[in-house]
Amino acid sequence: MRGLYPIVDVDTLQRRGISALDFARSVLEARPPLLQLRAKNLGAHDTLQLLRALRPLCSAAGTRLIANDRPDLALLAACDGVHIGQDDLPLGLVRKIAPNLLVGVSTHDEAQLAAALAEKPDYVAFGPIFGTASKENADPSVGVERLSAAYNAARAAGIPLVAIGGIDLTRARQIAVSCDVIAVIAALLPSASDVQECAQRAREFSQAVAKQ
Repeated sequence: MRGLYPIVDVDTLQRRGISALDFARSVLEARPPLLQLRAKNLGAHDTLQLLRALRPLCSAAGTRLIANDRPDLALLAACDGVHIGQDDLPLGLVRKIAPNLLVGVSTHDEAQLAAALAEKPDYVAFGPIFGTASKENADPSVGVERLSAAYNAARAAGIPLVAIGGIDLTRARQIAVSCDVIAVIAALLPSASDVQECAQRAREFSQAVAKQ
């Protein structure tokens, strides 16, 4: 697993007046290995409908569709996986509910990372690496040196590491040697309302990670 991990953050996109599906179609032109739907303030029914609409788009691109927080909705929408945070259902319970789903886990410090790695998720996310405005009440940024140490720990455990938080293209090139995958939200958004700009940005991020 290596490359760009676009996050379709419904709240962020709505503030910009951008359709979640249009954004997803655009970034999927780069054929990323993973794409996540994050819909923190969307109801379960609407989230499920959006996941179901994303399913064929991701399949056509060869991209694994990941639901945020909700293994139940991930199963109903035939997603490939689910991403869970520190306050969501524990990994062991998710495995019981949905044994065939990929499971990724968010971690924000070394203790959380070690605990997650011990449970053998399909990937771990570590961050925020830099300050981020894409998430309310974000954890303190961990920085590049701690990301490098986290990557060494994840590699020793044989688990891919996703870097997340405040990553623009310049920073992506800087940290690509210290992670397997780079998750991006805001830096993929267009400067105006042309979502086709997102496709070019997604390709640039993919190339930045692939070159390492």
